[in-house]
Amino acid sequence: MQEQQPSFLINPNIKAEIIQIGEEKTPIIIIDDLAVDNKDVINYACTTSKFTNDLATFYPGIRSPLPQPYVITILQAVYRGICQVYQVPIELKLIPLNQSYSLLTKAQSELHLLQCMPHFDTSKAYHFAVLHYLNSGSHGNTGFFRHIPTGYERISDSRSEHYVSSAKAFIAENGDPMQKYVTCSDKHYELYHEVEYKPNRLIIYPGNLLHSTIVDIDTDINSDPKCGRLTANMFIDFQ
Repeated sequence: MQEQQPSFLINPNIKAEIIQIGEEKTPIIIIDDLAVDNKDVINYACTTSKFTNDLATFYPGIRSPLPQPYVITILQAVYRGICQVYQVPIELKLIPLNQSYSLLTKAQSELHLLQCMPHFDTSKAYHFAVLHYLNSGSHGNTGFFRHIPTGYERISDSRSEHYVSSAKAFIAENGDPMQKYVTCSDKHYELYHEVEYKPNRLIIYPGNLLHSTIVDIDTDINSDPKCGRLTANMFIDFQ
């Protein structure tokens, strides 16, 4: 028997805010009040989804596949805007990649070294993260970081090798980062912008931006989709 998919309608009155962040003035897209009603999508996560540890990436938590009608509805709504804002070449086609509900669950004492630093998803030029904040309540923002030794905010193909070697050299000289979630500036990375967590807010940004969740360990580390930091994470590429 086919499981019932959640109903999801885009708010017809949405307006996209485009802001330029950092010294490199990278545009990111913010859409508030995205859905007419989020309840079905959240309820689907709570009652139907089967969350498992994310073994494919360094995400410090659990994930479950998103319902496809929900993903399609969102991508259809934002596709043209992404192409316009980021000047995606017209000959490239949108390729949906991973789409999942996400919940942070890993205690700070369990973190891998790379989970204690800002990260980038890919060095590709036209790869984007589409992030929908779902649950109500107070949860951690999304932070964007500058790598101080190189000044890089985005790690492109041409910068990747230099960035990695520079980061390794910094750690070799200064030691490993503290075993905790990165939530502020330090000698290695500068936190230069945050997008506030707000229920039913959608943000879109290039995957090669250095970023991290600004984890609130009191409210975010929770495996319960009813009250944890439940987000919908969609990754797309243009090829």
